[in-house]
Amino acid sequence: MSAGTTTTTVGILGGRWRGEVDVAGRVTVRRGGGLAWWVAAEDRWHDPAVEATVRQRRVEGTPVVETRVRVPSGDVVQRVYAVADHGGITLVEFENESPASVAIALSHGRLLTARPPALVPIEGIEVPDSAVSFPLGHRATLRVGIAHDGSTGTLPADLPTALAVARGWMRRCDAASRLAIPDTELVEQVVAQRCALLLEGPVDGRTDAAATMIGYGELVRMGADAVDLVPDAVTAAERLAKSARTCGLSWDGAAGLAAVERLLVAAGDGRGAADVRAVRARLGGDGAPAPVDAPTNALVIPWVEQRLARPAADGRCVLLPDGFPAAWLGVNWEVHHVPAGAESTVSYAVRWHGDRPALLWEVHGAPVLLAGGTAAPEWSSDATQGEALWPANAPV
Repeated sequence: MSAGTTTTTVGILGGRWRGEVDVAGRVTVRRGGGLAWWVAAEDRWHDPAVEATVRQRRVEGTPVVETRVRVPSGDVVQRVYAVADHGGITLVEFENESPASVAIALSHGRLLTARPPALVPIEGIEVPDSAVSFPLGHRATLRVGIAHDGSTGTLPADLPTALAVARGWMRRCDAASRLAIPDTELVEQVVAQRCALLLEGPVDGRTDAAATMIGYGELVRMGADAVDLVPDAVTAAERLAKSARTCGLSWDGAAGLAAVERLLVAAGDGRGAADVRAVRARLGGDGAPAPVDAPTNALVIPWVEQRLARPAADGRCVLLPDGFPAAWLGVNWEVHHVPAGAESTVSYAVRWHGDRPALLWEVHGAPVLLAGGTAAPEWSSDATQGEALWPANAPV
């Protein structure tokens, strides 16, 4: 879901169509209208808007929304996602995981469908006059589509699956950094924020300059043209720096300025990057992320990454500055292309030998001195790649 909201935005890159999926799986089109659904099981009609058994998740944090409703003998699953094929279609898929047949009622029939709706009237529940229904057998799947041009007719058969669409979003997000860490919830939060940036762009810099700068930096890391984003990113940086002269520079402001510095390096503006670096140093913008709990906006990205690799004011990059979380001890994991400085990223893997972690690393871009934080305070290396056996660690 979008940070601070009860809906999830779905759409396609390069297209203007956007929809919102609420906690009950109702799809609302921003230009008006919506699509609600109900399930007729062997016991009664089930309305996702009021059922206590409804569970919802974003598939791996992407704009592929899965909503589950419990019926007596299993779940009926709805998945909502958008594809660019045939001019753009938002697919609403239903899978019956129960051993008994059910029926799916939809609030209207202005859809693309692979088969016509049932001709029998819908009884036992109040639905709009325009509602239609479809029988759905055991382990069967039904797909309908909302065409982005408003057309109706036959749903094309050659459309991507929900899993394929989720993987496509993941590839785009992984271009910035790939986090294969034990805390999958944090990974999904990072992916969700990156997907929101790809669909909606950064927040208004007048309301949250730090999140705005992080957003522009992430778009560049995911492949956007840095030169095009320089004016807006620099405007946000100037606004934040002006405010920080009187209020001081918080951790999130420092993270935002670091993101703009990296953006300017990517744009080939070394002088601008040096200016931003000097402003950050003058305002005292270094140190650990202050919030104990993960932020609910784009700031969660540096909040997570700086716990894995934290660039320091002296030019070093400290790996695991706060040590290993207890749940990570003994678990193999890895990260790829986490920022190690304005011109560097680092990839590393942790592999366990008994109670001792082995580190395998590679620095990309400008060389940087790596150091161990709480996990290995005596270790450091200026090699661009290598292996090291760290001491046994107590959990943090």
